Amino acid sequence: MHRLQRDFFTRDVLDVAPDLLGKYLVRKFDHGEVSKFKITEVEAYRGEEDLACHASKGRTKRTEIMYHEGGRIYVYLIYGMYWMLNFVTANENIPQAVLIRGIEGFAGPGKLTRHLQIDKSFYGKDLISNDSLWIEPNSDNSDLKIKTTPRIGIDYACEIYKNKRWRFVLDF
Repeated sequence: MHRLQRDFFTRDVLDVAPDLLGKYLVRKFDHGEVSKFKITEVEAYRGEEDLACHASKGRTKRTEIMYHEGGRIYVYLIYGMYWMLNFVTANENIPQAVLIRGIEGFAGPGKLTRHLQIDKSFYGKDLISNDSLWIEPNSDNSDLKIKTTPRIGIDYACEIYKNKRWRFVLDF
Protein backbone atom coordinates (compact mmCIF):
# COMPACT_ATOMS: atom_id res chain seq x y z
CA MET A 1 0.00 0.00 0.00
CA HIS A 2 1.48 3.33 -1.14
CA ARG A 3 -0.38 6.42 0.03
CA LEU A 4 0.05 10.10 -0.65
CA GLN A 5 2.30 11.76 1.89
CA ARG A 6 2.17 15.05 3.77
CA ASP A 7 3.99 17.05 1.10
CA PHE A 8 1.16 16.39 -1.36
CA PHE A 9 -1.34 18.09 0.98
CA THR A 10 0.83 20.94 2.30
CA ARG A 11 0.44 22.89 -0.93
CA ASP A 12 -2.08 25.54 -1.95
CA VAL A 13 -5.60 24.18 -2.34
CA LEU A 14 -5.73 25.34 -5.97
CA ASP A 15 -2.83 22.97 -6.70
CA VAL A 16 -4.02 20.06 -4.54
CA ALA A 17 -7.66 20.05 -5.71
CA PRO A 18 -7.08 19.28 -9.41
CA ASP A 19 -4.20 16.95 -8.51
CA LEU A 20 -6.61 14.79 -6.48
CA LEU A 21 -8.62 13.95 -9.61
CA GLY A 22 -7.90 10.43 -10.78
CA LYS A 23 -6.28 9.45 -7.48
CA TYR A 24 -7.82 6.67 -5.40
CA LEU A 25 -9.76 7.28 -2.23
CA VAL A 26 -9.27 4.10 -0.21
CA ARG A 27 -11.64 3.10 2.57
CA LYS A 28 -11.07 0.24 4.99
CA PHE A 29 -14.41 -0.55 6.61
CA ASP A 30 -14.83 -1.77 10.19
CA HIS A 31 -15.50 -5.33 8.97
CA GLY A 32 -12.11 -5.38 7.17
CA GLU A 33 -13.17 -4.86 3.54
CA VAL A 34 -10.97 -2.43 1.61
CA SER A 35 -12.46 -0.54 -1.36
CA LYS A 36 -10.82 1.91 -3.79
CA PHE A 37 -12.65 4.64 -5.66
CA LYS A 38 -11.27 7.03 -8.28
CA ILE A 39 -11.85 10.66 -7.31
CA THR A 40 -13.86 12.35 -10.08
CA GLU A 41 -14.99 15.72 -8.71
CA VAL A 42 -13.68 18.18 -6.10
CA GLU A 43 -14.08 21.80 -5.00
CA ALA A 44 -11.45 24.13 -3.53
CA TYR A 45 -12.12 26.38 -0.53
CA ARG A 46 -9.33 28.87 0.01
CA GLY A 47 -9.07 30.47 3.41
CA GLU A 48 -10.56 33.31 5.35
CA GLU A 49 -10.73 35.61 2.30
CA ASP A 50 -12.90 33.10 0.37
CA LEU A 51 -16.45 34.01 1.40
CA ALA A 52 -17.68 30.54 0.40
CA CYS A 53 -15.21 28.88 2.80
CA HIS A 54 -16.22 28.05 6.38
CA ALA A 55 -13.00 29.70 7.54
CA SER A 56 -14.30 33.08 6.28
CA LYS A 57 -16.02 33.36 9.68
CA GLY A 58 -12.69 32.80 11.44
CA ARG A 59 -11.41 30.07 13.70
CA THR A 60 -14.27 28.21 15.41
CA LYS A 61 -14.78 24.82 16.99
CA ARG A 62 -16.16 23.60 13.64
CA THR A 63 -13.27 24.95 11.52
CA GLU A 64 -10.42 24.31 13.96
CA ILE A 65 -9.02 21.40 11.94
CA MET A 66 -8.75 23.61 8.83
CA TYR A 67 -6.03 25.57 10.65
CA HIS A 68 -3.87 22.47 11.06
CA GLU A 69 -1.23 21.18 8.67
CA GLY A 70 -2.54 19.71 5.40
CA GLY A 71 -3.46 16.04 5.26
CA ARG A 72 -6.20 16.06 7.90
CA ILE A 73 -9.86 15.21 7.38
CA TYR A 74 -12.51 17.90 7.85
CA VAL A 75 -16.08 16.59 7.99
CA TYR A 76 -19.23 18.52 8.77
CA LEU A 77 -22.96 17.84 8.67
CA ILE A 78 -25.37 19.68 6.36
CA TYR A 79 -29.16 19.62 6.38
CA GLY A 80 -28.91 17.48 9.50
CA MET A 81 -28.30 14.38 7.39
CA TYR A 82 -25.30 14.54 5.03
CA TRP A 83 -21.65 14.44 6.06
CA MET A 84 -19.32 16.37 3.77
CA LEU A 85 -15.80 14.97 3.33
CA ASN A 86 -12.96 17.48 2.97
CA PHE A 87 -9.18 17.23 3.02
CA VAL A 88 -7.25 20.04 4.68
CA THR A 89 -4.45 21.51 2.55
CA ALA A 90 -1.64 24.06 2.95
CA ASN A 91 0.41 24.74 6.07
CA GLU A 92 -0.62 25.35 9.65
CA ASN A 93 -2.78 28.48 10.17
CA ILE A 94 -3.69 28.69 6.47
CA PRO A 95 -7.26 27.32 6.46
CA GLN A 96 -7.85 25.63 3.11
CA ALA A 97 -9.71 22.45 2.20
CA VAL A 98 -10.86 20.35 -0.75
CA LEU A 99 -14.44 19.07 -0.73
CA ILE A 100 -14.72 15.61 -2.30
CA ARG A 101 -17.86 15.91 -4.45
CA GLY A 102 -17.63 12.72 -6.49
CA ILE A 103 -15.97 9.33 -6.74
CA GLU A 104 -16.38 6.68 -9.41
CA GLY A 105 -19.87 5.26 -9.02
CA PHE A 106 -21.11 8.00 -6.68
CA ALA A 107 -21.89 11.55 -7.80
CA GLY A 108 -22.72 13.91 -4.97
CA PRO A 109 -20.89 14.46 -1.69
CA GLY A 110 -23.73 13.14 0.49
CA LYS A 111 -24.11 9.94 -1.52
CA LEU A 112 -20.43 9.13 -1.40
CA THR A 113 -20.13 9.70 2.36
CA ARG A 114 -23.14 7.49 2.98
CA HIS A 115 -21.62 4.73 0.89
CA LEU A 116 -18.24 5.16 2.57
CA GLN A 117 -19.85 5.30 6.03
CA ILE A 118 -18.19 8.63 6.83
CA ASP A 119 -19.40 10.43 9.95
CA LYS A 120 -18.15 12.85 12.61
CA SER A 121 -15.70 10.25 13.94
CA PHE A 122 -13.46 11.07 10.93
CA TYR A 123 -13.06 14.73 11.94
CA GLY A 124 -9.36 15.48 12.39
CA LYS A 125 -8.04 12.07 11.32
CA ASP A 126 -4.71 12.10 9.52
CA LEU A 127 -4.82 10.81 5.92
CA ILE A 128 -1.15 9.91 6.17
CA SER A 129 -1.31 7.58 9.18
CA ASN A 130 -4.87 6.36 9.82
CA ASP A 131 -5.95 2.93 8.69
CA SER A 132 -9.56 3.65 7.72
CA LEU A 133 -9.27 6.29 4.96
CA TRP A 134 -6.37 7.43 2.79
CA ILE A 135 -5.44 8.49 -0.76
CA GLU A 136 -3.32 6.45 -3.16
CA PRO A 137 -1.74 7.60 -6.42
CA ASN A 138 -2.92 6.32 -9.78
CA SER A 139 -0.11 5.35 -12.14
CA ASP A 140 -2.47 5.85 -15.11
CA ASN A 141 -3.11 9.58 -14.60
CA SER A 142 -1.22 10.89 -17.62
CA ASP A 143 -4.10 11.72 -19.99
CA LEU A 144 -6.66 13.21 -17.62
CA LYS A 145 -8.99 15.81 -19.05
CA ILE A 146 -10.21 18.23 -16.39
CA LYS A 147 -12.91 20.84 -16.69
CA THR A 148 -13.47 23.69 -14.27
CA THR A 149 -16.79 25.26 -13.29
CA PRO A 150 -18.08 27.51 -10.53
CA ARG A 151 -18.63 25.77 -7.21
CA ILE A 152 -22.09 24.43 -6.37
CA GLY A 153 -24.49 25.48 -3.61
CA ILE A 154 -22.72 28.61 -2.39
CA ASP A 155 -25.27 31.29 -3.24
CA TYR A 156 -24.54 32.90 0.13
CA ALA A 157 -21.07 34.00 -1.06
CA CYS A 158 -20.56 37.31 -2.88
CA GLU A 159 -20.49 37.32 -6.69
CA ILE A 160 -16.69 37.18 -6.88
CA TYR A 161 -16.39 34.00 -4.81
CA LYS A 162 -19.63 32.49 -6.04
CA ASN A 163 -18.28 32.55 -9.58
CA LYS A 164 -14.74 31.33 -8.97
CA ARG A 165 -14.10 28.31 -11.19
CA TRP A 166 -12.78 26.26 -8.29
CA ARG A 167 -14.78 23.10 -9.01
CA PHE A 168 -12.65 20.53 -10.83
CA VAL A 169 -14.25 17.58 -12.63
CA LEU A 170 -12.83 14.69 -14.62
CA ASP A 171 -14.10 15.13 -18.16
CA PHE A 172 -14.67 11.62 -19.49
